[in-house]
Amino acid sequence: MKYISSRDNPLYKRAQRLLAGKRIDSDVPELALEGIHLCQAWLEHQGEPLWAMFETDKLNRHTELAALADRLPSHKVITCESALMQRLSPVIQGQGVLFVVAAPEPVRPSQITQNSLWLDRVQDPGNVGTLLRTAAAAGISHAYLSVGCASAWSTKVLRSAQGAHFVLTIYEDVELHAEVQRLHIPLVATALQNAGSLYETALPEKCAWVFGNEGQGVDAQLLDQATLRVFIPQQADVESLNVAVAAGVCLFEQRRQHS
Repeated sequence: MKYISSRDNPLYKRAQRLLAGKRIDSDVPELALEGIHLCQAWLEHQGEPLWAMFETDKLNRHTELAALADRLPSHKVITCESALMQRLSPVIQGQGVLFVVAAPEPVRPSQITQNSLWLDRVQDPGNVGTLLRTAAAAGISHAYLSVGCASAWSTKVLRSAQGAHFVLTIYEDVELHAEVQRLHIPLVATALQNAGSLYETALPEKCAWVFGNEGQGVDAQLLDQATLRVFIPQQADVESLNVAVAAGVCLFEQRRQHS
C-alpha cells in the first residue's frame, strides 16, 4: 500500500486530469471512477482497477471502504489525506475512494439484432446518464452514441447513470446513418409528424430506439431511415418532454407490451 502526501505526486496529478475529463497519454485509455457505488460496480462487472486511491481517515472509519480496499491487491492501493482527496472530488462531500481503470473499447457487431438505444447528438451529460440508466432498467443492453454526444464515461454522465454503464455495452462516436446498414431489427424514432400514437402502435419486440438532440431532435436524414415513427400524446399547451423522460415512456411502453 502506497501513501501520497503531496499534490505534486505524478499519480495524484494523473487522477486530477482524469476527473477533469482530460486525456492522458497512455497505451490504454484511462478513466476515473469516483464513489463507493461506482467502484463496487466496476469490481463486480469488470474486475480490478489499474489502481485505486482511498482517503485515509474515511478508510479507517468506514467498514464499506475497508471492505472495498481489502478486495484489491495491496500494490494497487494508494492512500492520501483528506485535504488531497477533497481537492480531487468533483462533489462537496466525496466518499473517499477513486478507481483509475482501463476504458472499455468494445468492437461493434457486424449485425444488430438486440434491443438497443441510439443517441443522436444528446449533449447534456445529465441526460446521457439518465438515458443510459433508463435503458438498462428497461432491459436494453447496448447503447450507440453518435459523434456530438456527451462522453459516456465523463464524470457527470457516470454519476447520473449510477452504475448502468456496467450492465451496458456502450459504443461511442458512431456514425448512426451508416450503422443503419447493420440493423436486422426495425429503427424506431420519436417524431411529431407522420407518426402514430405510442399507445396505439404495436411496438416490435426488438428494435433500435433513436432519440435526438435536446433542441433539434433526431437528424432529418436519420428520421427518414426510421422504420417506425411514434409520438407521445400530451397536453397541447405544454412544451415537449425532456429527451430522457420521453425515452423512459417509450422504452417502458415497449416493455409493457411484451412483458
